Amino acid sequence: MAGYHGHGTQFLRGDGGDPEVFVAIGEVTDITGPEMERETIDVTSHDSPDGYREHIGGLKDGGEVSFEVNYDPDLHNILEGDFADSQPRNYKIQLPATPGGAWVFGGFITSMNLSFPMEDKITAALTFKVTGKPEFEEDES
Repeated sequence: MAGYHGHGTQFLRGDGGDPEVFVAIGEVTDITGPEMERETIDVTSHDSPDGYREHIGGLKDGGEVSFEVNYDPDLHNILEGDFADSQPRNYKIQLPATPGGAWVFGGFITSMNLSFPMEDKITAALTFKVTGKPEFEEDES
């Protein structure tokens, strides 16, 4: 089978405890990321074959994670505290039962954009900067 349906994916916020408990943020619509990247380092020299540039892999970046919610102050104002805090918190993107698993990452909110359109729903778009390596966790069976 090629591809999976994304409906049922959840975005969860860690409580920082030990063991850490994750609670779902409700009314999430589209989730994007983590958008991982790798820098390249140019190692071209006069000895590089056929006049082509040569590169090696540099540092990796966990990128960003973003999502939008159907805004509800009772559900989403807890994220204002995360935005105010400069220390990273753990978050999780829980995939639906099929294919299963979750992306877990540390990060902090870099953007919180609320929108109050006259003829549509109120939304909030949030962007998180990933710090460190995002990890994929297989579901325990």
